[in-house]
Amino acid sequence: MADERKSVREDGADAARRAGASPPFAFRVEARDPAGAARLGRLVTGHGEIETPVFMPVGTCGAVKAMPFPALWETGTRLILGNSYHLYLRPGHRLVAELGGLHRFQGWDGALLTDSAGFQVFSLAELNRVTEDGVQFRSHLDGSRHFFTPELSMEIQLALGSDIIMAFDHCLPGGASAGEVAAAVERTGRWARRCRDACGGGRVWRGGWERVLFAVVQGGTLAQERRRSAAELVGLDLAGYAIGGLSVGEPVPAMREMTELTAALLPAEKPRYLMGVGFPDDIIESVARGVDMFDCVLPTRMARNGTVLTRRGRLVVRNEAYARDESPLDPACGCPACRRHSRAYLRHLFQAREILGPVLATMHNLHWYQELMATLRAALRAERFGAVAAGLLADWRDGERQRREEIERGGPDAR
Repeated sequence: MADERKSVREDGADAARRAGASPPFAFRVEARDPAGAARLGRLVTGHGEIETPVFMPVGTCGAVKAMPFPALWETGTRLILGNSYHLYLRPGHRLVAELGGLHRFQGWDGALLTDSAGFQVFSLAELNRVTEDGVQFRSHLDGSRHFFTPELSMEIQLALGSDIIMAFDHCLPGGASAGEVAAAVERTGRWARRCRDACGGGRVWRGGWERVLFAVVQGGTLAQERRRSAAELVGLDLAGYAIGGLSVGEPVPAMREMTELTAALLPAEKPRYLMGVGFPDDIIESVARGVDMFDCVLPTRMARNGTVLTRRGRLVVRNEAYARDESPLDPACGCPACRRHSRAYLRHLFQAREILGPVLATMHNLHWYQELMATLRAALRAERFGAVAAGLLADWRDGERQRREEIERGGPDAR
């Protein structure tokens, strides 16, 4: 059966190449940290090539909040995330497909990864009920009832036309019991098989490019469950693998331990994606542990609330302390907001509730994140990852420590 699926995939790839379609999905490792697990890689998708390690801004409802797509492209972003659950509810995956797919619908020329709705099992726990067949949801919009299955998740993501499709998984909050974690691992494995079968064996040629399936390793903070989940999912021989179920309430040291353990269990020749982890120090630490792909709402959410990122930690620009501060958000940043505007102006915009405030702060934060990733990639290329990462971590942690001390003293970020 596996050979038959492989033959079908190869026939589809050959036909697409003969028709002049995009190249098939691929991943290759181009450099490694001689002293650790970090690696420089390249994703080949139907919508361009993406260097890794890569950060994906989150475009939950078909838009990265407060960020026009041309400006997003200018930050260096080439891969973004969309969410199946939200797009299913509004405007509906069938309508998006009718209008040409999500790339065309939202006007994005880069690559797309879609979440499966598995995270909603965790984040909307009070609105759902998990069974072996799937998850019954009540819509957070109007309370209407819906039943998500692995097969429906695949239908939605294929209709949206994403380049990378995520398997439907069972994500639990931190602190779940050992029995609950074991059951979720087993269910995630069974659902991954159903996703693979509903997704052409894990690779589908449609619309001129190849869509590929990634599975999600679960297991909470239990090493034996992580190993069990990874072994089962690696056996499915999919195009890539994600590390799920972290940054959901567990202690940071446990998150890093499970990231390192799980990354080492995944195939070296395939991309590794750590889902939902986004603080700069966590990204650097996770790249050091062999992770290639990241997503998080943190840079856009913080920006909308008036917090920007700098090499020396967070800066709450809406605070009164910056009312006369003519310096840029981050003196080392070259984004349009930092080149043209001051902290005082950004602070004014937030005080006046001008929409330009969140737009400029978001522009800065996403540019800053992409510069961070570019710095890590350059360090890997130059075989200087250890020293560069150590310097970045020291600056960030020293700045965050000073910020905490200022808050305790009643300084700028205390108000």
